[in-house]
This record gives sequence, C-alpha cells and structure tokens, in this order.
Amino acid sequence: MQKEARRAEPKEKKNGRQEVYEWVQALVFSVLAVVVVFTFGVRLIGVDGHSMVPTLQDGDRLLVLNAMLCGGYEPGDIVVLRKESFLPTPIVKRVIATAGQVVDIDFGSGVVYVDGQRLHEDYVSEPTFTPEGTAFPLTVPEGSVFVLGDNRNNSTDSRDARLGTVDERYIIGRAVFLAIPGPDAATGARKYGRIGGIG
Repeated sequence: MQKEARRAEPKEKKNGRQEVYEWVQALVFSVLAVVVVFTFGVRLIGVDGHSMVPTLQDGDRLLVLNAMLCGGYEPGDIVVLRKESFLPTPIVKRVIATAGQVVDIDFGSGVVYVDGQRLHEDYVSEPTFTPEGTAFPLTVPEGSVFVLGDNRNNSTDSRDARLGTVDERYIIGRAVFLAIPGPDAATGARKYGRIGGIG
C-alpha cells in the first residue's frame, strides 16, 4: 500500500505542473491576442478639444476601428485623422460627404447641402455660420472625404483650405464606441452612449 502511495505522488506533481503550464500558456495567448487586436484591429484614442461638442467632449476616450478594417466611410461616420502638414496630432471629425458628392454651405442661414439636399443635422451645437477659406460648392475628389466638426463655429475642418477635403489615407480609423466619457463642458457629468454606447 505504501509503494502504491509513493508511485501516485509523481503523477500528482506532474498534474500540478501541467496545470500551471496550461494557465501560463492561456495567459500568454490572451496577452498576445490583446496586443494583436490593439495593433491591427482597434485602438484607444483621446479627444482633445471641443470641436465635436455636443457629440464628444474634451477628455473622451474612443475605441477606434483601424482604417484597414473600415472598408470605406459613409456620411455620418466619426473618424480620427492625422494630416501632419495641417496638425501634427490626430483630430476627430464627422464625415459629411464622400467621393463624387457635391458640398455647398449657405453661411447666411447656416445650412449645409450635399448633392443639393439640405442636411438635417440634429447632432450639431448650432448652424454653420463661419467660412474658413474653402470655396463652395465643391465636389469631393475620388478617395477623399469632406469632414466637419459638430461644434460648427468652433471647429477647424474641411472649411479650412489648409485641410480641405481629406485623403482617406490620412484617416486612422472610425470611432465605434465611447470607452471612457470625459466631463460634459456645461454640467461636468460623464455620459456614456453618445456614440456606440450603452445608454
């Protein structure tokens, strides 16, 4: 009986070592999966400034789907882009028009038109009154988008001739989820659900 007990011990030790090995292996695979996802799939990017108020607040942290996975952009998409000749840091804007569409803005009434149709923009803080140097109407070139901030009169965007229409190669990705909300500029409250959120 004693011999049988002694023989069983090495098996138990082996099982214990195997269990530890499996835990370590699972942990390594999990870490690698997270690294791959955040390198090639999504990334966390912070909002700096008030050009997208009320949709986004200064200090928001966005989960951004990398450009290579986006498969193109549509009007209404919120994108993160970087054009170093314009600004060295990424900026967040809303796509208003895509390749081939014609954009016109009536700065007297503050109305934006795409392909002759007035946009009903319930996401803006106020109508679009400030021109920034771009001549309208304009046709968005192939492979480009026209972007505006939601805080129209406090946003530097495609109205500024230095940025103009944005080549899609400058787009880092599309914002899909508000991961961490920044404080509301007016109330200080932190609200989820402004984009892709939970309420």
